[in-house]
Amino acid sequence: MEFKDIMIEKINGRAKITINRPQKLNAFTNLTIQEMIQALLDAWNDKNIGVIIITGAGDRAFSVGGDQSIREKGGYTGASQEQNESREPMDNLPLANSHALLLQVIRMIPKPVIAMVNGYAIGGGHVIHVVCDLTVASSTAKFGQVGPRVGSFDAGYGSAYLARVVGEKKAREIWYLCQQYTAEEALQMGLVNKVVPPEKLEEEVNKICDTLLSYSPTALAALKTSFNADTESIWGIHSMAGVALNLYYGTDEAMEGRNAFMEKRKPDFGKFRQ
Repeated sequence: MEFKDIMIEKINGRAKITINRPQKLNAFTNLTIQEMIQALLDAWNDKNIGVIIITGAGDRAFSVGGDQSIREKGGYTGASQEQNESREPMDNLPLANSHALLLQVIRMIPKPVIAMVNGYAIGGGHVIHVVCDLTVASSTAKFGQVGPRVGSFDAGYGSAYLARVVGEKKAREIWYLCQQYTAEEALQMGLVNKVVPPEKLEEEVNKICDTLLSYSPTALAALKTSFNADTESIWGIHSMAGVALNLYYGTDEAMEGRNAFMEKRKPDFGKFRQ
């Protein structure tokens, strides 16, 4: 299986999926998301795989979310300019929809999924780590949301499920203020499971994988299903929020956020306040 935007490595019962766009801080396009879904489904179907790791290439970022350079009025285009020569059917999906599908696959796959966060986990990249079963972070990692600042939002798993993880007040703070949090701050709020020095990150994740691989896969699958059951209604909210987000991307207000980000200036949202 060949990929352009990701790498997958299978070894010793684990599948490691790496977003491979370090030049973009591992920001993703529809092609990236499509390949991640394919890799996850392949790992799901592989009886030799018992645990999955998701990470980003390099030491600067896990993922900073959707690639703003391909966002236009009406939403994100299907692929970056260098990818346009090899469009796939799923590239025609709005990015919000394909991202939602990725999140649901991470939740549905009956194997533990570990986010190995090695740098910035921001925006849609932050949401990916939130829905993973476990998160292990480098001490240099940074976490946060940017939606209201750049004319975007995640009113599904990224907010409703986040509130289950860190509590209502903290989740509102994360989204309303768009601040960045250190790995230690993330650990204190229950956003990550463990923080280790950068040079120990992969070693620690592999220790957790070894532990999980020594346990009953059926027991782990049943537990994952049980944990998910309590928040399964969020899928409906997330789907409805995706419709709203796709409509919102067609507004001048949303484009003001995107344009300000690309132009490295402060957005002027005051004119849209009624």
